[in-house]
Amino acid sequence: MTTTAEIADAVAAELRSGAFTPALAPVRAWMPLYDLGDMVDLHVTVVAAGRVVAPACRGAVQLDHRIEVAVQQKVAVEDPAAVDPVLALVERIAAHLTHQPLASLPQAQWTKTEHAPYVAPEHLHELRQVTSIIAITYRTWEPA
Repeated sequence: MTTTAEIADAVAAELRSGAFTPALAPVRAWMPLYDLGDMVDLHVTVVAAGRVVAPACRGAVQLDHRIEVAVQQKVAVEDPAAVDPVLALVERIAAHLTHQPLASLPQAQWTKTEHAPYVAPEHLHELRQVTSIIAITYRTWEPA
């Protein structure tokens, strides 16, 4: 049985091995919480966010694992030119994970990518930081 946390670890490893500029150093955590003073640096956090179990057939169940990738960085929010590169990176991360098999867990099949919130408005307003969430769903099967 593949756990949702194992899939989150595989997503973090996939992002570490990707050719991103700037290079990513994603960590897996249960919440993307950091000290505000540390947010000048880019943070990519992979979270095992949920799991749905449904019948697949008489002898098996399908498990949909929701993995969230939080991308956060403090920016000059008054300047769209400061926010746009962070969101462009987020879009590249989403594109990289979409339809991409996980090297360490090829049995986990990608099923969908969601990008919401595109930017968390309360973080822009209150914290002066970009927070964007990508939710990727992977599907596995196991005996009932």
